[in-house]
Amino acid sequence: MDFFYYPEPLADLIAALSRLPGIGPKTAARLSFYLLQHSSDATALAQAIEAALADILQCSVCGNYTVEDPCKICISIKRDRGLLCIVEQPRDVVALERTGEYHGLYHVLHGVLSPIDGVGPDDLNIKSLLQRLQGVQEVVIAVNPTIEGETTALYLSRLLKPLNITVTRLARGLPVGGDLEYADDITIVRALEGRRQI
Repeated sequence: MDFFYYPEPLADLIAALSRLPGIGPKTAARLSFYLLQHSSDATALAQAIEAALADILQCSVCGNYTVEDPCKICISIKRDRGLLCIVEQPRDVVALERTGEYHGLYHVLHGVLSPIDGVGPDDLNIKSLLQRLQGVQEVVIAVNPTIEGETTALYLSRLLKPLNITVTRLARGLPVGGDLEYADDITIVRALEGRRQI
């Protein structure tokens, strides 16, 4: 997008917004003009971003986003401590929790293996996973059904199988190339119910 016609602060705002996922230059420009015309909304947005950056941290146990460490899921006595679900991102925890069907613990990888992008096992939250497996009988690998997700699932299953832990994968109710956060609740429930050992 040609920023020549915009004042520099506006051009910077458009450029910053267009770096967000799913926001192209035209949408970024529309959002920027909206924020300039509605300064109270802009101020509220800035304060919400500032508060989130200041108050949200990663749980030292599972890696999920939280305001208290460890997070509420990790310390809950109602959770099944023999069941651990591995997900790519914190938003995937929300997608699974929304169903009300999963009652185990979580472990957030914060990404998937992607040799093309230079993402290897050391770049993911895997070392801490291996340190929290005492008492775990089943690990559910709930990464997205993409090539990188499948590679990650295969890597994790090979890593965990020698530890005599049952390793399962969500059933194929989720579309290939889809993300957990966009799947409807029924699809996620069926995928959880149909998980299989890998």
